[in-house]
Amino acid sequence: MNNKNTASLFNELKNENQIFLNFLKAKFPLFHNSNIFYRDFEYGIMGFLENKGITISFHTAEELSKLLSDYYVNQGIFIKTSNHGWKVNYPEFVTQKPGDPFSF
Repeated sequence: MNNKNTASLFNELKNENQIFLNFLKAKFPLFHNSNIFYRDFEYGIMGFLENKGITISFHTAEELSKLLSDYYVNQGIFIKTSNHGWKVNYPEFVTQKPGDPFSF
């Protein structure tokens, strides 16, 4: 178990923003204008950190989920849709229409 505090973990997630979002995309159906739910986001944070050898408690995961989701809302990456989820506003994750390789 790594003894990093919540603030340093939050900064690490912010600094690795692109890597973390790509990790989420690989684990969950995450694309531009899709929904992501609180628990998926929380488990995504836990899984991402576990891959780095950092084990956190559920309490810490909840704190990080709150901090990081608020950050993403302020950055315009998430749009809050309820107390339990957001819409992803991340044009880098736009999907193509089937059969049209140039459609965006």
